[in-house]
Amino acid sequence: MTALPRRIARVRPLPAAHPAEQFFVASDAADFGGVEGNTWTVTGSPFWGSLANASSHPRDGWEPGDQVREGSFAFLAPSVPANVLGMAHNTGQPGRDLPPQAFHKAATSVIGPGDAVELAPGMRRVDPEAELTIVIGTKARGLTPENARGAVLGFTIGNDVTCRDLQKTDELWISAKSQDTFTPAGPWIVTGLDEAALAVDVVLNGTPLQAASTGDLGWKVDEILVYLTSFMTLYPGDLVLTGFPAECAPLSPGDTVVCRVQGIGELVNPVIASPWPGPVGPGLAG
Repeated sequence: MTALPRRIARVRPLPAAHPAEQFFVASDAADFGGVEGNTWTVTGSPFWGSLANASSHPRDGWEPGDQVREGSFAFLAPSVPANVLGMAHNTGQPGRDLPPQAFHKAATSVIGPGDAVELAPGMRRVDPEAELTIVIGTKARGLTPENARGAVLGFTIGNDVTCRDLQKTDELWISAKSQDTFTPAGPWIVTGLDEAALAVDVVLNGTPLQAASTGDLGWKVDEILVYLTSFMTLYPGDLVLTGFPAECAPLSPGDTVVCRVQGIGELVNPVIASPWPGPVGPGLAG
């Protein structure tokens, strides 16, 4: 029997006692936006053994079992991953006709809901990509189709922000996808979710772009995990972005980008000009 969906979030109390303060909260409410859905229960970290994903020191009102309401905390990225991975050309049968291929995104590119995506000078086209994102719950290596699902804590929303200019000139895509702020994730993890056919889309400045479905992905969740763990170890809190089958449009400073995945919710991020110099490389504007 499939477990009922549950939300787990990594949050920071307001005001924070320390810039790195973090706690985990959970909600079993079916209506995410209702009164019950706005009330959360403080819980222990779901990432057993991960020091990066441990709760902060005790704080009044934030002991396990305490009730906290939205507005008393800020949502953070759902985990502090050791690895962030994405799947290349993973759309439909054409993607499946090719061997599975992954790419690494820097863990330092991860930001949370409401944090700004920063566009550096010289980037001509930067696209958002709304993606169903696997959140790993246990150390995993050598998974099989029979046990791969046991490594999944749940799913969140990831935005695989990509600079197309750099993607053309960097065959490894590291500069195109690992820029600071180029992996927004959140706002929470949903467990017990049937991810087979969920609507996925991007809303740019209030305008919905053409949606697609997770059913349009070439390689599915279990297959992706079997592939990845055939050559590397995944750790609790790692994020795996599964692919983007929907429509995108270029970002500009001043935009607001919303990534939506049915059954999870919305990940909202503003877009600003980066305070840092632009990347150096062929094909970039000076």
